[in-house]
Amino acid sequence: MKVISGSLKGRNILGYQLEGTRPTMDRVKESIFGMIQNHIREAIVLDLFAGTGNLGIEAISNGAQKCYFVDHQKKAIKTIEENCKNFTISEQVEILLMDYQKALSYFRENNITFDIVFLDPPYHEKILLSLLETLVSFHLLKEKALVIVEMEENTIHESTVEGLTLIKSRTYGAKQVNIYQVD
Repeated sequence: MKVISGSLKGRNILGYQLEGTRPTMDRVKESIFGMIQNHIREAIVLDLFAGTGNLGIEAISNGAQKCYFVDHQKKAIKTIEENCKNFTISEQVEILLMDYQKALSYFRENNITFDIVFLDPPYHEKILLSLLETLVSFHLLKEKALVIVEMEENTIHESTVEGLTLIKSRTYGAKQVNIYQVD
């Protein structure tokens, strides 16, 4: 697993075999970043369910100002910390060991808002709709913010969340990527 574009292009990301994670494959990541490239520069990014930090690191590599990484697994957090240290991007990141619900409350309490949010929760938990609604109701999304959702195909539909509009959707085998934008 490598950084595919930007200032860190070609560098290896540790953690491909990290238990309990599903790293975004390079071709899917390349497609996602091709779709959002005009929104990344100087963005404040949230990589929720971060795993290895793959998507947030790619965002930093492409000019994001800051990335918040959240995961509830200690091994994942250690991997993200090591990756950020290796890439000398530690000053641009905040790494939080906590579950997603506590993290979203933390962001709300501290008035932290995002330009881009990556969501790739465990598929079996079936929490995507609730997550999207919480992002909107907690006012965690800046004007014109993007939410990139990786999910099993046909998990949620375009008219599901008030305040967000589906602007792009792509299918890669059994995986679907939807990109929503704040209305």
